[in-house]
Amino acid sequence: MIHYVKREDLEVAKYNDCIENSIQSRIYAFSWYLDIVADNWDVLVEDDYEAVMPIFYNTKYGLKYSLQPYFCQQISIYSIDKINDLSIKKFLKKIPKSIFFTDINFAFQPDSKLILKQNFILNLNQEYYKLYKNFRKDRRKSIRKATEANLSYQDFNNKIALIELYKNVFDFLKTPKKYFDKIDALIEYCLNNNLGFTRNIFQEEKIVCIGFFLKYNGRIYYLFGASSKEGKKYGATTFLLDSVIKEYSKTENILDFEGSTIPSIASFYKSFGSELTHYYNYKSNAIKRFIF
Repeated sequence: MIHYVKREDLEVAKYNDCIENSIQSRIYAFSWYLDIVADNWDVLVEDDYEAVMPIFYNTKYGLKYSLQPYFCQQISIYSIDKINDLSIKKFLKKIPKSIFFTDINFAFQPDSKLILKQNFILNLNQEYYKLYKNFRKDRRKSIRKATEANLSYQDFNNKIALIELYKNVFDFLKTPKKYFDKIDALIEYCLNNNLGFTRNIFQEEKIVCIGFFLKYNGRIYYLFGASSKEGKKYGATTFLLDSVIKEYSKTENILDFEGSTIPSIASFYKSFGSELTHYYNYKSNAIKRFIF
């Protein structure tokens, strides 16, 4: 039986154990991660944590709604077994009717009419020269440009510089303060718990690009990054990602670019020889979920 469990009543060890051992396991779903990125979250729990699904919510004008949190690309029903259509329907119907509207990205496809979203991943289990051979011609050109510019990198905690660089580069987006508060807290937690790294790209002694990567359970997520005008001129983001590919080649890791619906960014990630995968955007309201 599926029941609704509030965050404060959650048996955290059992919940995290289910996430850890599930077929669908991703770092986004762990309790510590959701405590950082989600404003409010509870969980749908099947039996004694045999399967779980996080539920996010906010309130506006007295109405609850559920939106995907920042830095949480997708969620799933997490179980040691494969989930089938019947299980999906049961879980979706258990989303409380008090949550009037939902706009969530799922790893599974509950409805054939859902909006398809793109992600790109690269399996790093080959030697670097083999991975490099699959790079597109323009990506190899950018690497040569970065080499000629004598770009180099160092890994150290530089989150303040990273966030400020992002703000400067993407000022036109008018990104809310909460977005930066979340990534600040997430970087801090991950670095303190050896769950990621911040890589700084230099042109001579000047930082031109910084990226933050989550690293857990055989998956490296390119979560947050920015490049200055000089960095773009020298191919710094290409150099950043290539340095990670080179370092972790011949390992059982997957580089997760986190995808994009923006064609130019999607093309950039694809140019590293990455594989296209999908997840699904689910929009619904309480009435639709009841009759689903």
